[in-house]
Amino acid sequence: MGELDLDIREIREEDAGEVMTLQRAAFVSEAQIYGSADMPPLTQTLDEVRWELRENLGCVALDGGRMVGALRARIDGELLLIGRIAIAPDMQGHGIGSRLLDAVEARGASAGAREAELFTGSLSEANIRLYERQGYRETERIEEGDGTAQVFLRKRLG
Repeated sequence: MGELDLDIREIREEDAGEVMTLQRAAFVSEAQIYGSADMPPLTQTLDEVRWELRENLGCVALDGGRMVGALRARIDGELLLIGRIAIAPDMQGHGIGSRLLDAVEARGASAGAREAELFTGSLSEANIRLYERQGYRETERIEEGDGTAQVFLRKRLG
């Protein structure tokens, strides 16, 4: 499969509506894996998303004029916290997540972050494989009490 001709740019507050639509579409499959739609990416309001995008190092991927990927990131000391990685369902498997992670890690390193951290659920095996391919290593598992766990992964930057 050839490389997509994507435009990767910083995420902006005015992207909130498109980002929310994209994350809802992307996280439906996660909700099915876990048997619950009660997860923040599916229940967040537009105002909450807009607020999160105000001070954000995240990026979006555009294919033509269509937003096909988004992720959010913020700095906490020397740690870049990455979250809400959302890829349009029909565009998954095309390397968009990897390209967004590369772009956000570069932005984080430029802003002084020395390490990046993200997390996913223990049943989200495709996510874990992607993060490990990108150089992330599991640092912690927090049991949820329902047979699943939150899996935290970190990567050194620079």
